[in-house]
Amino acid sequence: MTGRERFRPADHPNDHFLLTTVVGSYPKPTWLNRARDLRDDDSSDFDADAWDEAVRDASRAITHEHEHTGLDVVCDGEMRREEMVEFFAERIEGYEFNGPVKVWGHNYFDKPSVVSEVAYDEPWLLDEYEFSTDVAQRPVKVPITGPYTLASWSFDEEYGSEETLAYELADLVNEELSRLVAAGARYIQIDEPALATTPDDHAIVGECLERIVADLPDDVRVGLHVCYGDYSRIYPEINDYPIDEFDVELANDDYEQIDVFADGAFEPDLALGVVDVHTTDVESVAEIEANIREGLKVVPPERLTISPDCGVKLLPRNVAREKIENMVRAARNVEADLDAGEIDPDGARDA
Repeated sequence: MTGRERFRPADHPNDHFLLTTVVGSYPKPTWLNRARDLRDDDSSDFDADAWDEAVRDASRAITHEHEHTGLDVVCDGEMRREEMVEFFAERIEGYEFNGPVKVWGHNYFDKPSVVSEVAYDEPWLLDEYEFSTDVAQRPVKVPITGPYTLASWSFDEEYGSEETLAYELADLVNEELSRLVAAGARYIQIDEPALATTPDDHAIVGECLERIVADLPDDVRVGLHVCYGDYSRIYPEINDYPIDEFDVELANDDYEQIDVFADGAFEPDLALGVVDVHTTDVESVAEIEANIREGLKVVPPERLTISPDCGVKLLPRNVAREKIENMVRAARNVEADLDAGEIDPDGARDA
């Protein structure tokens, strides 16, 4: 069984198979946000045990919600996480927080500072993974913020070199992944949104990935997600990355950049965003089918993964669910068309 086949349901009716998954984040239930407010209220008697119960209930609910949409690979929507850098910085020795930084509009980011050598102090995602796996009937993917983004989106008061800090953090990510793999994790997604804004650092990200995957078993599927940017500045260099899957955000620009990868030399599997996470408009099944076919210009069906453009946590929950439900229906329809010979994937790549 290949590294990809293990994530497909054994009873799927189609010969051609498009793997469906999510990028990671999902809207939190309203009651979980209210529970967080109670937890943070010093006058409240809402204690740590009550908060842990609330998080577990939310994790269970969202994992089941993902499964009910028909997704092949699920996660808990990152119910334990608020922000993709803060969550990990709170768990890495050497970081501290000095207050929020205004990033855009009226939005603030609690940007952490590295004030001493970083070190692995405690597991970051083990509880999340083990709980989700116990709850889920489908395989569980583990998204994790990559070391380049952890370094780039932090103040550095210790190393004096973002590159050196990124490599040190990559070694810590490797340690975390070793624990996750020992617990059974076989699908890891490294999130590097910072690469979209600084694509000239693609070699640093490549070295980080080499450190991350060092000594991991061959049956672990490693994906890399990079948010929207000028992908031509990191391709074909990503062909040298030690990854199984490259996840791109292209639905929000109507696939203007799909030709960047359609040169016949794209090596990893392609995880293609097929719904736009920046709009509350729910794409029709037919629209998403057309988006999926864009991916067939790059890879054959057995190397195509279908997902949203990015995490969907900023969408209303009902909108996020409807987008994913339509996404799964569209994937199944395209599979049926492939089976019926109504789509020639070779022809799509030759077009």
